[in-house]
Amino acid sequence: MLGLAACTPTGDTGGDADGEAVSLDSVSLIAPADPGGGWDQTARAMSEVLTSEDLVGSAPVENIPGAGGTVGLASLANERDPATLMVMGLVMVGAVETNASDVRIEDVTPIAKLTEEALVLVVPASSPYKTTEDLVDAIVEDGAAISVTGGSAGGADHILAGMLLTEAGVDPADIPSTLNYIPNAGGGEAVTMLLGNTVQAGISGVGEFVEQIEAGELRALAVSSPEPVELLPDTPTLIEEGYDVELTNWRGVVAPTEASDADIEALTTLVTEMHDSEGWAATLEERGWADAFLVGDEFQTFLDGNIAEVTETLKTIGLVES
Repeated sequence: MLGLAACTPTGDTGGDADGEAVSLDSVSLIAPADPGGGWDQTARAMSEVLTSEDLVGSAPVENIPGAGGTVGLASLANERDPATLMVMGLVMVGAVETNASDVRIEDVTPIAKLTEEALVLVVPASSPYKTTEDLVDAIVEDGAAISVTGGSAGGADHILAGMLLTEAGVDPADIPSTLNYIPNAGGGEAVTMLLGNTVQAGISGVGEFVEQIEAGELRALAVSSPEPVELLPDTPTLIEEGYDVELTNWRGVVAPTEASDADIEALTTLVTEMHDSEGWAATLEERGWADAFLVGDEFQTFLDGNIAEVTETLKTIGLVES
């Protein structure tokens, strides 16, 4: 088991005066979204691996959805138990800006970057749009009459839609009125809307739509990675479809604001042991997630750069004011 600073009976591992090390028998995981989406899938995959590999005795998952994960972010910032990890990533970076969140990612404690995943652009199987160009041209021509669903406002899915319209020649200032983007707190809601034909298209991580694509219920138009993805080998990239657009969604974990150096070291060790396990390697292969593991200063440097880059991109495509 993993050592943390001495804890109180309530589970507060902040330590006491003698600083005795104790075993961490459990870690709490927060998915800041509804069940079914990528954050929820990641949290539950972590829980399964952490317990099956006997790294902790239990790893319960709590869903705290809302506002692109910023509701969960605010909860984490106030969390007193440092034996807590929240899944986050590119979506939250954007949502902090579009929601003008009072609590920022910089206010909590970075632990590790875990994965990267391509996004996929889909339409219902009965859709008249057979190619990315068909869909993008329809959005440019018909504007708000064409609805596109995905994750939270300002997240990776929303950013990708804006980048496609910018590449198609839409003035960034006109994107908010041209793009009828319908955000969701979890991937399950987007699937329901697409299968019910209440929206014309959707964007999400490959892992969130692959089951419906394989079942023939959704048609994959393109993926956002530079190369085709293993789970959808016959689906072209956006670049192959003629759009110079590339975007991959990353996910990682952060800890509460008040985590001590000892807590950070212990949690980093735990996540590293999970990453190095056979169970996690199998999870990556099964889910089609690329291994993008970073910890410590490397993750902090990546995070700082990503926040700056995403903020500038959101301004460029008209999703936040310059």
